[in-house]
Amino acid sequence: MAHRGEEPPISGNRGSGTVFFSGCNLNCIFCQNHDISQEVNGESKTADELADIFLSLEKKGVHNINLVTPSHFVPPIAEAIKRSKEHGIKIPFIYNTGGYDAIPSLQLMEGLIDIYMPDMKYGSDFLGQRYSNVPDYFSIASKALLEMHRQVGTPVYKNGIMQRGLFIRHLVLPGLSDDSIAILDWIKANVPLAGVSLMAQYSPQFNAYKCKEINRRLTSNEYQKVASHFKNIGLHEVYMQRI
Repeated sequence: MAHRGEEPPISGNRGSGTVFFSGCNLNCIFCQNHDISQEVNGESKTADELADIFLSLEKKGVHNINLVTPSHFVPPIAEAIKRSKEHGIKIPFIYNTGGYDAIPSLQLMEGLIDIYMPDMKYGSDFLGQRYSNVPDYFSIASKALLEMHRQVGTPVYKNGIMQRGLFIRHLVLPGLSDDSIAILDWIKANVPLAGVSLMAQYSPQFNAYKCKEINRRLTSNEYQKVASHFKNIGLHEVYMQRI
């Protein structure tokens, strides 16, 4: 679909050519797309069919091809990208991921992906275990983001639309402002010129009720505490919400 609800440098005025992949290598208890990520609704496609989808989206005029949760399908996606490039596709490819990516998988994508758009969900392995059911989220994601940055570098824009680079998303969770601040500090220390989207739209969906501390909406004060730190340390803002 031509998705118009992404951040402005991604959706622009013509939309982002979004392709959702069924399943996920995380199991976030608050996932808003759980019907796709956990219930695995979708259709089987060959690499050739996927390449045709990419080309058809380009014909619709979208700014980019946005691969959502691609981590567990890397080899066939890489093949589909290669085939679409052989057929002349020109727009950038976005790897839109939860951040929990293996280095060898990312290396298979080198030269094929123009924009890496990972989440940095948590600044500790403990929180990754509690909320996403993986024991080593930060340990893996912190290395993955450095590899992504090595491949594509800092953001490049054309007429306000991102063409290349690393663009990190972080969703501020209720009660976890200090963890969000630790994540921003890590970004500042390691990839200070990356674009950052600081998101505030958390709502307790899916199985969030199982952890009462996040079974509520984010408050304005919680978000503003993180947003103020963001500005104070001088990160590059791609998008910041107002609540």
